[in-house]
Order: sequence, then structure tokens, then C-alpha cells
Amino acid sequence: MTPEQGYALAADAILVLHTLVVLFVAGGVFALLIGGLRRWHWIRNPCFRYLHLFCIGVVALQAWLGVVCPLTQWEMALRSRAGDAVYSGSFIGHWLDKILYYNAPAWVFIALYTLVAATTVVAWWHLPPRPFNRSGE
Repeated sequence: MTPEQGYALAADAILVLHTLVVLFVAGGVFALLIGGLRRWHWIRNPCFRYLHLFCIGVVALQAWLGVVCPLTQWEMALRSRAGDAVYSGSFIGHWLDKILYYNAPAWVFIALYTLVAATTVVAWWHLPPRPFNRSGE
């Protein structure tokens, strides 16, 4: 494997991680809303709830401050080192890029992230997480 291929592979891995984070944040807020209505016990898991609140908090803060996500910066740096400034590399990189990145005015993202963060906070009060137990759950 050449160094360029290694950088491209690492960039693809970061893109997969980034997509999983997006799915966790977006899916998490839907799970809270649906799970609250359906009385799903697992949505009160404190590990899930604290991690979800942290993730959406970071996303919303980055949007308000106009900061580019560190995962995006890291991926782009690796793609640049691989000599692949655009997503013309691997199959997975190309298609995950189509799903994850799209063009819209900045205010659309700020509003969307703020709405998801606000929904998460409201869910925190209406569906509070269980306290941690002694086993660390």
C-alpha cells in the first residue's frame, strides 16, 4: 500500500465515523421523541443521553461559531495528502460524501442544529435519564 492509499483509506474511515456521528445525533433525537411516546426504557440510559447531549451541543456550538467540524478538517487534510482533493477516490468515500455533505445557506444548518439541540434539551426535562447505578451504567 502506498502512503497515498493509506491517507485515502484513513480519510474514508473518518468519513464513515463522521456519518455514524451524524446518524447517532439525528437518530438519537428521533429515538427520544418516538421512545417517549412508546415508553421505551432504553432511551433513559444515562450513557446514551449524556453522549447524545454532548454531541448535539458540540454540533450546535460549532454552527453558531462558524467552526468547521474537526472530523471534516481531518478528513480533508488526509484527502489532500492522498492527492485526492475531491471525493473521486473510493466508492464508500464518494457515496457517504453524497449523503453527508450538501449545499445550503449557513443559516439553514444553524437553524436545524439549534432545533435538534433544543429538542434534545426539552426531551431531557420531559424524559430525564435514569441516574447512573453503581455498576457504571
